[in-house]
Amino acid sequence: MSLQIEEQHDRVIATLDRPEKRNAIDQETVDALHELCAMLEQTPRTLILTGTGGVFAAGADIAQLRDRTADDARRGINATAFIRINELPMPVIAAIDGYALGGGAELAYAADIRIATPSLRIGNPETGLGIIAAAGATWRLPEIIGAARASELLLTGRALDAEEALRWGLVSSLHPAEELLAAAHGIVDRIAVNDPLATRYTKLALGTPRAGHPAIELELQAELFESPEKHRRMTAFLERKNR
Repeated sequence: MSLQIEEQHDRVIATLDRPEKRNAIDQETVDALHELCAMLEQTPRTLILTGTGGVFAAGADIAQLRDRTADDARRGINATAFIRINELPMPVIAAIDGYALGGGAELAYAADIRIATPSLRIGNPETGLGIIAAAGATWRLPEIIGAARASELLLTGRALDAEEALRWGLVSSLHPAEELLAAAHGIVDRIAVNDPLATRYTKLALGTPRAGHPAIELELQAELFESPEKHRRMTAFLERKNR
């Protein structure tokens, strides 16, 4: 299996596992990502994405890419899977060790939160291979790090190291390799103490285009204001405060 899945009651850990190919994303991986999304759409839980062997994903599988046609490009094989990852109801955390290049970087960009190790190398060298980064980088990367920096990264094809990725806001924190997964679980633990519906609605609002604001917040908040969980949590807060 190219994607190893570990399920817990409030989270799922998905590990890219093609060590002989540095976890390059092939059609089997894409199919497995769709199966993972179907499960998480049915039973929403926070997702941790990571890789084996000190690598997140060194790119898409070049042998398969070389043989793809114009029709394949228009199908958006990787792009469709990464959009589905990004649109999962609950947060997605990418725990990135080592290389995250090309399609691997674009999978990381689809996450809501990215953390990494000091060995991180992340970027999109596609133009050097005669193609473009067509699985989300050209529109997600400007949203994450700004248009000027995204243009530099995509047009030069260079990779960022960990410190530069942290300064640019592409990752939010760095951790030793042996502590990376624990750090990711720590983020999930913090998410898990909050109301799941409020978390889902926050992610939904964050993903809504600017033209949809503030209407989206007002509607989501209206529903939450009527929820029993809001009343329970606020009552508990007030009781603690008044002790």
